Amino acid sequence: MKCKKITLITAIIYTSLIAAAFVFAAGDKKDPKGKEPGVQLGPRPFYLVTDMDPGRLKTELEQCSAGPFEKTDFSIGHRGAALQFPEHTRESYIAAARMGAGIIECDVTFTRDRELVCRHSQCDLHTTTDVVAREDLRGKCSTPPEFSTSGKLLNAADIKCCASDFTLAEFKSLCGKMDAANRKANTIEQYLDATAGWRTDLYATCGTVLSHAESIDLFKDLGVKMTPELKSPGVNMPYEGDYTRQDYAQQMIDEYRAAGVNPQNVYVQSFDLNDVRYWIDKEPDFGRQAVFLDGRFRRSGFNHNAPGTWSPSMEQLAAEGVNIIAPPLGLLLTLDGQKKIVPSVYAKRAKAAGLDIITWTLERSGLLKNGGGFYYRTVAGAINNDGDVYVALDVLAQEVGIRGIFSDWPATVTYYANCKGLK
Repeated sequence: MKCKKITLITAIIYTSLIAAAFVFAAGDKKDPKGKEPGVQLGPRPFYLVTDMDPGRLKTELEQCSAGPFEKTDFSIGHRGAALQFPEHTRESYIAAARMGAGIIECDVTFTRDRELVCRHSQCDLHTTTDVVAREDLRGKCSTPPEFSTSGKLLNAADIKCCASDFTLAEFKSLCGKMDAANRKANTIEQYLDATAGWRTDLYATCGTVLSHAESIDLFKDLGVKMTPELKSPGVNMPYEGDYTRQDYAQQMIDEYRAAGVNPQNVYVQSFDLNDVRYWIDKEPDFGRQAVFLDGRFRRSGFNHNAPGTWSPSMEQLAAEGVNIIAPPLGLLLTLDGQKKIVPSVYAKRAKAAGLDIITWTLERSGLLKNGGGFYYRTVAGAINNDGDVYVALDVLAQEVGIRGIFSDWPATVTYYANCKGLK
């Protein structure tokens, strides 16, 4: 294996920042209220810069190594800092803030008693918490673990545990863990021991799960803006016959109002365009910067370089009052004839229609040496090392003109944004 040389100055930077990495990794729960944590990037951004192919961008980023580094709204904590911390936990959120994320995400769903909580999906507790190991609770799961008379786990592939299976108090008793499950497991221990090799369980001892209201209080204390995503319910709506999708969408807004949060500090999100329309109509203060998470790429025949395969059009979205669109980053990129990463037709049409763009998700693909997987599928021919994350990010920032990007490790984006003067 051919390894690139690490310069003396980079080695010094690595050494000086490793201690800072341990500080923010601890997820200290005693941050003084109202005091923002200092920005501590740790070694990863410097590793990525060193791994880049030689060129103008690498030289420019190397020259920023001494900092100083500040919080930036360009850097958005995707579920917190989910590359290494259990997602949507207090520890993950604090780590994201310490890495300079100016905006942090709480995906919002609801419990059996209709309380809002931070989870990526209503039915992901079996993979993101320790509920399957909880003998006092797992029997309440939609599809609980089943065992043979000898104790063998019989249905690892089918276990399903939803927030709506539990009360808020029961949910709060769970420990957050890294999102993973071994669907071929024969024991609960095997089922839980499934974290991807490019992630880590080092900080997954017992992540503190949060209600949506608790996340608001924490984000206020950390001095960051907020981007809640209203998740599609995993149960039939209206829930229990009288809790409608609009009730759910309104409840989320009501919790920001109750906490006295300025709507300018909140970017509500949804993949369901009807949610965005509801906020634009009923809650215009929040609707003005509501984010339409674009899932149209899932439709058969969709092509990010062929506007005829999109519906509604970018112009129609803008006419409805949508101001911010958020596709996966691959939709914004394509390759030219020289296999250089350039903006896609999708990106150009969105900007031409007057839409601001936020995109997702950096640092969620594992090692990039094999092309980067889902997020980089449109530019896989130009991706072959970890440092290429900065090549893609530079095109998104400088040529596409995105206003922010979600990342599972916000320090990577914070470094770039500070170097480029993006606030």
